[in-house]
Amino acid sequence: MPGALDGVRILEFSEMIAAPFAGMHLGDMGADIIKVEPPAGEPWRLTLPFAPAESRAFLALNRNKRGVSIDLKTPEGQEIVHRLVPQMDVVLVNYRPDTPAKLGIDYDTLRALNERIIYVENSAMGSRGADAHRPGYDLVAQAVTGLLLTGQRTDDDGVPMPITPALADYGTGLTMAFAVCAALFARERTGLGQKIEATLLGTSLAVQAGGFMRTGIDTGNPEPSVSSTSALGRANSAYYRAYPTRDSMIAIACLTPVLRRRFAEAIGVDDPRHTRQVERGTPEHEEVVVQVAAAIAQRMTERDTHEWLELLDSVGVPAGAVRRISEMADDPQVLANDLAVELEHPVTGTVTMVGPIVRMHATPTAAQMAPPTLGQHNDEVLAEIGYSPAEVDAMRSNGVIGPEPGG
Repeated sequence: MPGALDGVRILEFSEMIAAPFAGMHLGDMGADIIKVEPPAGEPWRLTLPFAPAESRAFLALNRNKRGVSIDLKTPEGQEIVHRLVPQMDVVLVNYRPDTPAKLGIDYDTLRALNERIIYVENSAMGSRGADAHRPGYDLVAQAVTGLLLTGQRTDDDGVPMPITPALADYGTGLTMAFAVCAALFARERTGLGQKIEATLLGTSLAVQAGGFMRTGIDTGNPEPSVSSTSALGRANSAYYRAYPTRDSMIAIACLTPVLRRRFAEAIGVDDPRHTRQVERGTPEHEEVVVQVAAAIAQRMTERDTHEWLELLDSVGVPAGAVRRISEMADDPQVLANDLAVELEHPVTGTVTMVGPIVRMHATPTAAQMAPPTLGQHNDEVLAEIGYSPAEVDAMRSNGVIGPEPGG
C-alpha cells in the first residue's frame, strides 16, 4: 500500500540537521527524494567519519534519499538542477541566506522553471531585518532567543551550556515537513506552488511559548528566579525530576496537584502543602521545599527502580526508568511500536535506525531505503533527465559530478 506522499518528488539541497531531518520523514511518507551534495560531500558526512565520507551523523538523518553529488558552482552543474526542477514538486533548501542565488537555486530562478514548485527555505534569522544576513547554527539560535538561558544548563563557572540534542534544528525540520504537507494540500485546491520560509529563530521562540507571551495584566515573571541546577532549584522541582534508586535511576513527572499528592502518599512522604496553605517565597516555604525534596530522595533509594514503577503504575503516577539511548534499539516498547527499522547500506551493512515516528493506517509510513553513499545515484538520476552515459562520463571527468561510488 503506497504512502501518503507517494508520487511526490522532492529535490533537497541540504546539510547538517534541519532540512535533512525534514526530508527523511517526508520520505517515510512515500516521497521520492533526491539529495544534492557537493562532490566532496556535505559537512555532516565528514564529521567524525568511520569510513571515507560516511559518519553516524549523516546516516542518522538521510535515509529514503537518492544521492547525487554535483558542483553547483559550475554552469553544467546548475544545468543539471534546472533540468530536474520541472519534474519536482518540492525543493528543500538549508544553506546560508546568500548561497541559493549564487548557486542558481533561489526561488525566483526555480519558479521560472516550474510555477507549481513548493520551495521551502530554512534560515537562521529569517529573510527580513538587520540580522537576516547572518548564518547561524542551533547554538546561535538558542543564544539570541533566550533558549540558552531558559534551558538553565551551566558549567562550573555559570556559563550557559547548549541544550542537546539540537532542539532548534530538529524542531525546524519537523516544521518544514508539516509545511510541505500543508502546501501540497493547498496546491491541490489552487494549483499554485509557493515559497515557504522556516527559521531557527521562530522555532526557538515557539518552544518557549509561555516565556515569550505578554498579556494585558501582570501574570508574573515567566523565568524561574532560582536556577534548577542549584540546591533550592532542584528542591523546587522535587515532583518533576530524576532520582537515584537502589539499583539505578527513575524519573518522576507530577505536573498537577492531584498527581503530586498521589505520589507523596504512595511513597509515604508527608508534604504540608497538601493539607494547608504555605505561602510561597517565605522562609517556611523554602524550608518545606527542601525537607520534602530530601525526604523523597531518601525514599527513592530504598527500592529498586522496577519496584517503584510497579507501585507508581498502580496509582497512576507518571514515571519511567532513566536509560541510555544506546539501550533503546533493543527496548521491547520501542520494538512493539515499530520504532526501530533495519536497512542495508553498501558500506556499513545492516543499519538499525529510528523508524517512522508516526503510524498512518490507510497510507502506511515506511523507511524506504538506506542513506545514500556520496553520489551513489548520479548515473541513475542523470539518465532519468536525458543525459547519455557519454555525457555523464564527461561531467565526471570534468569534476561537475562526483566520482563513481567507491572510486
